[in-house]
Amino acid sequence: MTRQDLRARGEGTLRTLFGDTAQTKGFANLLTEAAYGGIWTRGALDIPDRLVCAIAALATGPRLKSLRRYLKAGLDHGLTTEAIREILVQASLYAGFSAAEETLELAAEVFSARGLSFPPDPPEDVPLEELDRRGAALMARLHGARATHGYAAPDNKVTGALYPSAIRYGYGEIWFRPGLDHRRRALVAVAGFTALRLPEQVAKFGQSALNMGLTTAQVIEAIIQTAPLTGFPPALNALGAIAPHFGRGP
Repeated sequence: MTRQDLRARGEGTLRTLFGDTAQTKGFANLLTEAAYGGIWTRGALDIPDRLVCAIAALATGPRLKSLRRYLKAGLDHGLTTEAIREILVQASLYAGFSAAEETLELAAEVFSARGLSFPPDPPEDVPLEELDRRGAALMARLHGARATHGYAAPDNKVTGALYPSAIRYGYGEIWFRPGLDHRRRALVAVAGFTALRLPEQVAKFGQSALNMGLTTAQVIEAIIQTAPLTGFPPALNALGAIAPHFGRGP
């Protein structure tokens, strides 16, 4: 395959995603060739799943100009308003809830421009004890033995000052909100942690994603998908962290 072939393929991807091939001046050919012709057309993940990863990665910044474009593409390719809301909420668990104040406001603007209502907030009336119980149960199902290692160790009094809140509101609340299944939530975690330059967490959630229905090839692609959006070095570091656990790859 030649560079011209990759650019042609990239232009096709651009039309599929955004309806046109307009790109930023100064490196349009490079972006079309390397990102949309190379990465976006790889196998293992379909376009909607790649959009989940892209939105999650951009939401951690947040990079609002690019995110706006991908939110529109997400709607065009079958992501519901509820699913997009949940990607942004979950990404803010990793990047800080302050990020959601910006990204959810942007999503509301994008939805409104399409004549779509912002989805109502889900009920948040589960008792704290139940949040703790189901959060711990999901954490065990997701991570297995690794659920109690490292900062998650129950006898670690330092991390224990904060980690129970992560179990309660992360695993017990956010992962149970409607709109996004656990498989796609695993994609959000892998892409989000990669974008945030947290390879240790990528390695943990990358392995755990297999328990949520993803394949090793799909986990690798979720990491790779972030490279043109939030940087090649963070993606490479994340791949390096997951490589020992995936052997020779998919």
